[in-house]
Amino acid sequence: MSAAPEHDPSAGHAGALVEFRRHLESELGRSPHTVRAYLGDIRSLLAYLDDTGVGMDAIDVDVLRGWLAHLHEAGASRSTMARRVAAARIFTAFLNRTGRLTSDPGPLVANPKRHRSLPLVLDEEQTSSALEDSATGVASPAALRRTAVAEILYAAGLRVAELCGLDLDDVDRERRTLHVRGKGGKERVVPIGTPALAALDRWLGEGRPHWVTPASGPALFLGARGGRLGTRSARRDVYEVVGRGPGGTGGGAPHDLRHSAATHLLNGGADLRSVQEFLGHSSLRSTQIYTHVSIDRLTETYNRAHPRA
Repeated sequence: MSAAPEHDPSAGHAGALVEFRRHLESELGRSPHTVRAYLGDIRSLLAYLDDTGVGMDAIDVDVLRGWLAHLHEAGASRSTMARRVAAARIFTAFLNRTGRLTSDPGPLVANPKRHRSLPLVLDEEQTSSALEDSATGVASPAALRRTAVAEILYAAGLRVAELCGLDLDDVDRERRTLHVRGKGGKERVVPIGTPALAALDRWLGEGRPHWVTPASGPALFLGARGGRLGTRSARRDVYEVVGRGPGGTGGGAPHDLRHSAATHLLNGGADLRSVQEFLGHSSLRSTQIYTHVSIDRLTETYNRAHPRA
């Protein structure tokens, strides 16, 4: 069951929403995707205030709980509820800081426990086969980009937005690394392998020049019209390579390659802290979800090393 459609709040809240957007973008450095999601969440809260006749300056813990109960009854998922609690906490802190609320009720609202679904992880041999098949296809600009996109996502474990944000000078060929700008403006340097660099060089030498325009700027990956590659097109590239292409794995989302890269690193002997740094996770807890898929390696080690195995 999906949540019922929500109406926009009254125009009286428009100024606060504009300032809140600026707060998310400029002061907190949230990604465009997060900004859109949080603004939608807060529009839901403000529409609830309009429906119940509560002013924005009267938001308290009971109002927030009433809003969340309304969402729950409308069929909002647990993950949606958790995100909306996070958005509400940032919003009430913003209202308090800007003098619209005399106190901040956000910290008093409990966060619903989320059921963490296990990530889809692609088989190592199938992934390599799909990438190799892609590299031997027709060398059109679109095909060269597809291969380079999939190789870089898998080699560096990037989020799709991080890949689309790469510039030409973010590639260090001497060190075989990428300079990545991640969530919240955090930056990291990650290694990439020889196949990924080879695919990237083919794209830069034989593909990108066909699409580059004066407006392309420093973007590493381009769309067919010369602009910076968008996340939707990047997702389509990945699906073409690992979803339905020759040797396809059955996956098809950029995050599947990110999950797979992390898991394959752990299976190969990398420690959890290194994988955390590789993925750009701020908390080790986010990385720990990958440990379950490395049970095969643990079992092999146990059988080999434990005297009573």
